[in-house]
Amino acid sequence: MLTEKQKYAKIITLGVEITQVKDLDVLLERILKEARNLVSADAGTIYVKEDDKLKFSYTQNDTLQERQPGKKLIYSTFTLPINNQTIAGYVANNGEMLNLADVYKLPSSLPFSFNRKFDDLSGYRTQSMLTFPLKTNRGDIIGVLQLINEKNTRGRVVPFSKKDEPLIMHFANMAAVAIERAQLTRAMILRTIKMAELRDPKETGSHVNRVAAYSVALYEHWAEKRSVPQDVIDKNRDILRMSAMLHDVGKVAISDVILKKPGRLDDAEREAMKQHTTAGARLFSEQYSEFDEASAVVALNHHEKWDGTGYPGHVNPYDGKTLVGYEQSDGKPRPKKGDEIPIFGRIVALADVFDALSSRRVYKEKWDEGQVLDELKVCSGTHFDPEMVETFFACLDTIKNIGERYPDH
Repeated sequence: MLTEKQKYAKIITLGVEITQVKDLDVLLERILKEARNLVSADAGTIYVKEDDKLKFSYTQNDTLQERQPGKKLIYSTFTLPINNQTIAGYVANNGEMLNLADVYKLPSSLPFSFNRKFDDLSGYRTQSMLTFPLKTNRGDIIGVLQLINEKNTRGRVVPFSKKDEPLIMHFANMAAVAIERAQLTRAMILRTIKMAELRDPKETGSHVNRVAAYSVALYEHWAEKRSVPQDVIDKNRDILRMSAMLHDVGKVAISDVILKKPGRLDDAEREAMKQHTTAGARLFSEQYSEFDEASAVVALNHHEKWDGTGYPGHVNPYDGKTLVGYEQSDGKPRPKKGDEIPIFGRIVALADVFDALSSRRVYKEKWDEGQVLDELKVCSGTHFDPEMVETFFACLDTIKNIGERYPDH
């Protein structure tokens, strides 16, 4: 366990580190993980304020995780009203921290109570709980962070220390500022998506959030299997999450006649549609960050196929011209094949097709889950990287859970 001096030193470092995380979902997971580490909490939950409710956004639980090693916890999202009836709702409503020694022994005189439903379903025993508001510099509450079951050096659950309260509140204030910035970044990306949605009704916020979340899940599992260092995984998760959301942003350059056609495209229309890959990459031609670079890679490569039958192939991403030495006999660029396709392109290709097949479109009905999964297996080694298909099925429970978290409205 960290000493008080070590905890304060850690908070200073974390304050810098969390401000560098740009994607909202990746940031929320990181904040919850670091807050738990500061006070040796076995579990925790983070809620984000949406309108007049709290959205249950992320949860972590070491005890339950140990029961299913190698897999992420599966959980359902829900909302809580901001009132005094629940612990998290009370904290959001009043802006006060609550440090509870045993939530099963709360006096009946308190306005809030503890809901044992999750404990009863999972076999977990929630005992000590530290819940505090996430406040911005203006004093606005944008969420609630809940830490559960502090453990001492012998692994026994104990009440959260009163000495840690100022420390956690300081971290919470820094976290709130970082969340507010990440929310602004997410809002800007979603506005860009809405601009594309005005042109192409398929490009919805739910679709791009699912594709991005699927992509992160695939990358994380793939990278861990290859023993990629955790700091590299964390950095790439952040970059990939945002760039995957913008995979089809180049469609803003495609004619409405093609984008909004209710039926299938003819050959000429399909050729015109293919230009959205290079158009998307051109949007990121002035690269000021790794995010710009990754977004160009994703936009350009998410329609390449493992067997070399995809598009646009070996082209200059910023002018669409064939790269020297990669011309085919007809002068067109040779498609990329196998490992020539960047890993982010291979990942988003699978995530995008899975979501497209699993969703209703103006020209097709939603496929049954079994049909979709069979199609991915059939396309392993042709359309998709076989290793990525294997990765997909290894984390299928997580993929399904993501689909439930971002339903079409």
